[in-house]
Amino acid sequence: MAEKIILASGSPFRLAMLKNAGIDVEAVPAKVDERALEAPLKDSGASPEDVAAILAEAKATEVSERLPGALVLGCDQTLSLGDEVFHKPTDMEGARRHLLALSGKTHQLNSAAVLVRDGAVLWRHVGVANLTMRKLDPAFIGRHLARVGAKALSSVGAYQIEGEGIQLFEKVEGDHFTIVGLPLLPLLTELRSLGAIDG
Repeated sequence: MAEKIILASGSPFRLAMLKNAGIDVEAVPAKVDERALEAPLKDSGASPEDVAAILAEAKATEVSERLPGALVLGCDQTLSLGDEVFHKPTDMEGARRHLLALSGKTHQLNSAAVLVRDGAVLWRHVGVANLTMRKLDPAFIGRHLARVGAKALSSVGAYQIEGEGIQLFEKVEGDHFTIVGLPLLPLLTELRSLGAIDG
């Protein structure tokens, strides 16, 4: 019998992906300070993939401690350009700076998923995608951000590739679900292996 999965996130995109895949899911956002958790990792040598996995685990563990017996999914995504890790821009000027920095370069999206029950990690996975942005004219960036508006602030790279943001790219290597923020295919494989979904 299928088990309800608790998504330790308020992300409407991840919730929709899981529901669209036929998963019985409920969102219970984690109460963690991501930037405070991440601060000591900067000097620890942790890779951007490690940071995504650590944050995903922290979210799942926090919710798991509040919901004994529940199967909890924690997720996080980092965007890295070389050694620099990007976060969601807080305003349109930040979005403009993100796009200028990414213009003409290949960056990496690291999407982590961690399953936890009763505080114990059952599974963790980080999906990686490489995205090459075309060289963008600064005036075009301004026009693009004016068109998409606040949507640019909902994505770590200041673009939503599932929308108009696809126009910013010349090459995308990686799984669509990983790019949108959840390595869904490996997750479904693990949920079947755990007997949490039919398979």
